[in-house]
Amino acid sequence: MKSFFKYVLATVTGIVISFILLVVVGLIIIGGMISSMTADKAATVADNSLLHIDLRHQITERTIPDPFEELDVPGFTTTKSFGLNDILKGIEGAKDDDRIKGIYLDLSAVSASFATLQEIRDALLDFKSSGKFIVAYSEGYTQRAYYLASTANKIYVNPEGTVDFRGLASQTPFIKGTLDKLGIEMQVVKVGTFKSAVEPFILDRMSDANREQVTSFLGSIYNHFIDQVGASRHLTADSLRTIADGFLVKTADDAVTYGLADGKRYKDELLAELKDSLAIDQDKDLNAVALTKYKPSVPSNRASVRDRIAVVYAVGEIGPGEGGDDMIGSERISRELRKVRRDDKVKGVVFRINSPGGSALASDVIWREVDLLRKEKPVIVSMGDVAASGGYYIAAAADSIFAQPNTITGSIGVFGVIPNMQGLMNDKLGITFDEVKTGKYADFLSNVDRPLTADERNILQMEVNRIYDTFIQRVADGRHLSKGQVDSIGQGRVWSGEQALANGLVDRLGSLDDAIAAAARKAGLEDYRLVTYPAIKNPLESLLGGSTDRISVWFAKRELGEQYAYYEQVKNTLRQRGIQARLPYAFDIH
Repeated sequence: MKSFFKYVLATVTGIVISFILLVVVGLIIIGGMISSMTADKAATVADNSLLHIDLRHQITERTIPDPFEELDVPGFTTTKSFGLNDILKGIEGAKDDDRIKGIYLDLSAVSASFATLQEIRDALLDFKSSGKFIVAYSEGYTQRAYYLASTANKIYVNPEGTVDFRGLASQTPFIKGTLDKLGIEMQVVKVGTFKSAVEPFILDRMSDANREQVTSFLGSIYNHFIDQVGASRHLTADSLRTIADGFLVKTADDAVTYGLADGKRYKDELLAELKDSLAIDQDKDLNAVALTKYKPSVPSNRASVRDRIAVVYAVGEIGPGEGGDDMIGSERISRELRKVRRDDKVKGVVFRINSPGGSALASDVIWREVDLLRKEKPVIVSMGDVAASGGYYIAAAADSIFAQPNTITGSIGVFGVIPNMQGLMNDKLGITFDEVKTGKYADFLSNVDRPLTADERNILQMEVNRIYDTFIQRVADGRHLSKGQVDSIGQGRVWSGEQALANGLVDRLGSLDDAIAAAARKAGLEDYRLVTYPAIKNPLESLLGGSTDRISVWFAKRELGEQYAYYEQVKNTLRQRGIQARLPYAFDIH
């Protein structure tokens, strides 16, 4: 009896402790949700203010409410996200806001790809055209940060800092050696000389064709980088290349000597200079509003405008099902495209794509809805950082395609990868398999403990060939080219946006705003409202819609930091099913 009561007491104590922990976690979550919702309130903007732009956030296509973003959990760093849409809206609003006299670019860290930076850079140049000033400051500029800083009237660097200006590089990890050690063979079927998505699994270095395409599109992006920086800093392209090739800028003094910076400043000296430029007494504080808190005023009469231009966002890898904020689900995006097609108030559509591709079947499902939509309303595609392979597939049916010069696109090709884990199972783990089947192909693609037979490989190759033929036919029809022409610029080859304009895969170089203006012109509209799809969920909906997944992602991001991208890459690779139309590999230009 004594033991019975002891166990009962222990059970009750455990239940009470668990309940208390659940309550505490619930209160933390609610507190974070309240913090994130109250954070949306606009900051008060005083006269004679600066707009403070700090881009150390993860920059996404749209600002997505995160109920966990404001949580302060010991041992975890906080990485906030900020939407490109709100960044551009804030800079545009500040241009016409008489209370704001200039921009302070705080470029300690910049996390975005070059096409996204191009959109922000163009907005900064437009802001400066109003006669207002921009001042940039950093303790050390990365090349991405400097790309934005070059728009400023004055660029200052910490006396002990520097400007990184050494040229661009792109590196790809190859894991064939690891797979060999594990006894795993990746069996590849593909179409496209340049379709190098599978190379990290089967080679230990770039193929000649892959090196050729990377050299080509990286050179195109670098040329654009040099031209833009040179125009803003009044330096020749040759002089900038000499600086980069010789690694001539190693210190802040070097940056000033070679014209990349206007001066060296400590933060207090910078603040004193900003006060002087705004005629503020040195013993008073600067009036500054953070871009994340700044809410530009919106004309009150916009709600009464009936005609609309819809912007449909498709962000992430392409797969079947619902997807999410960072994955394109064919069901969800198709439903949104049908919704705008049936909405009589929507007169034109911009399809904003930022995707490396994914499932070929899911891409074709979305392509079908774009094609149906185009037959009823103007459809303009706006490409973000990347719209390649399946990302290009879903763009092909549009009336017109806009890209940035440094967008990554093309990669018209398909592949399939089937792992053979016989070596791992038999030799490393000592596991063997036996089976009974009712037909020759009953276990085709379901077993990974043996190599493909010649017949099975031939079946897969024919399927890959068929899908590639469909892919180039879709592009040929949409771009008004012959299949032969598409095949000649296809074969899985990756292009920069500038190159894609030259070879006919893109119609114009321009921003999301340029694409919106084009959609309005094609729809014959001068006055219209912008509406966006899919609708952004509020923090509570976002939490309840998939709380377990959101919590695990939140913890993983804060534990892994910048390394989360590699974890996500592995996870995406493992969940690939069927024939893929996706970018050759994950790469980072720096």
